[in-house]
Amino acid sequence: MGRKLRVLILCTGNSCRSQMAEGWINHAMGERWEARSAGTNPSGEVHPLAVTVMAEVDINISNGIPEHVDTYLAGAWDLVITVCDSAHENCPAFPYPVETLHISFPDPADAEGAQAEKIEVFRIVRDAIRQHLLPEVERRSW
Repeated sequence: MGRKLRVLILCTGNSCRSQMAEGWINHAMGERWEARSAGTNPSGEVHPLAVTVMAEVDINISNGIPEHVDTYLAGAWDLVITVCDSAHENCPAFPYPVETLHISFPDPADAEGAQAEKIEVFRIVRDAIRQHLLPEVERRSW
């Protein structure tokens, strides 16, 4: 087998959607893909409910650290995916040609209501990422 393909997933805070997407790709496609995530305006930590709902599907993202996209600009990426409209609009220019893909998911951190209602929103976004983003990455497994 050749080298792994590399994908960078971007959102604004790098605390929920991009962290969950990174976890899904590394878990489900880790033999072919290496995923990293970053934010255009990273928050201080990975959202605890993102960690919780990913643990429900046996994916540990508790060691994730929100990082700024500038950290990764010089890296060799095969694919860059934006998972929120803000990151898509504010995505920096990479110094070389790279395929980009935009698949927007709602920010589960914006969920309101009781804890049970909030965690359900995180589950919905988690499952939507698996259902919509993973097949798009798989199609690019040259």
